Amino acid sequence: MDGIDLAIDRLSFAIQRHHHFDHSIGWIGGGMKTVGGLGDDPLIAQLCGGPAVSDEVLVGRGDDCAVIRDGRTLTLLKTDAVVEGIHFLPNAPAKKVGWKAVARVLSDFAAMGGEPGELLITIALSRETPLRWVKELYRGMSQCLELHGGVIVGGETTSLPAGAPTMISVAGRGKVTKRRLVTRSGGKAGDSVFVTGRLGGSIKGKHLSFTPRLEEVAWLTENFRLRAMMDLSDGLAKDLPRLAKMSGCGFQIERDQIPRSPGSTIDEALSDGEDYELLFTISARSADRLEKEWSDRFPKLPLTRIGSLTTEESDSLSGGWDHFTSPS
Repeated sequence: MDGIDLAIDRLSFAIQRHHHFDHSIGWIGGGMKTVGGLGDDPLIAQLCGGPAVSDEVLVGRGDDCAVIRDGRTLTLLKTDAVVEGIHFLPNAPAKKVGWKAVARVLSDFAAMGGEPGELLITIALSRETPLRWVKELYRGMSQCLELHGGVIVGGETTSLPAGAPTMISVAGRGKVTKRRLVTRSGGKAGDSVFVTGRLGGSIKGKHLSFTPRLEEVAWLTENFRLRAMMDLSDGLAKDLPRLAKMSGCGFQIERDQIPRSPGSTIDEALSDGEDYELLFTISARSADRLEKEWSDRFPKLPLTRIGSLTTEESDSLSGGWDHFTSPS
């Protein structure tokens, strides 16, 4: 993709994101507040406030997956959706859209230390959608699952009015052992903060072809005790504060240590989102050993120590993606 094409795609993606949410400006006529005036996290807090009501719920809202006690095994539950014009452009290859739709859920299983199981797929399509496009969509899903695990066991199809954007929703069940389970809330002051891979530049196509870090998580949780973890979907500037807050900590980062995708600026690495890399913390005394053993085990995938959790006030970070307040 040359510079002109990339610029056009960036503009098109931004316009479609803005158009889809141009009703969510915070207030509408008569003073009625809209979801655009809240943003993701406050909206979820209002809709899902209060503790989980079941003793079987080990982890509820606020993490990458819900965790349910199921005998000796812990069950992971996750649902996710991709929408045309928000998560992919109308001209995006259907196979890559399918890959992304299921890989996002697999990435959340990885972020909890788990592995994938059964998936249910819901697709909402207009009658004009070419059958070939739908078949390619499912081919992309199947290819991702063949490589990384998981199986489609059912779902739902429904129609949309002509011209409405296509939507694919994926609900999944995974599993994790108690020993391998990692949540966002286990970090401690003094922990080292790491990220896998390189950040930024997702609009160049990485968001449609990323690898969920299941293999890396299996190795990490087998050989190290991770304190807190999540995947980077909304950008480091949005997700690191979430992890630190849930762990009851502040954070300090070295901005010049943030690993960037080729051609990406620091601001893009912080804010572009849809990196789907791992963000995790580990005790400082284990960090040196981790860096050495990681480079031996995964020589082609960078692992970067970018800072630490603290008892002090966090560094100031701005940016990141919010579904209801970000205009582009």
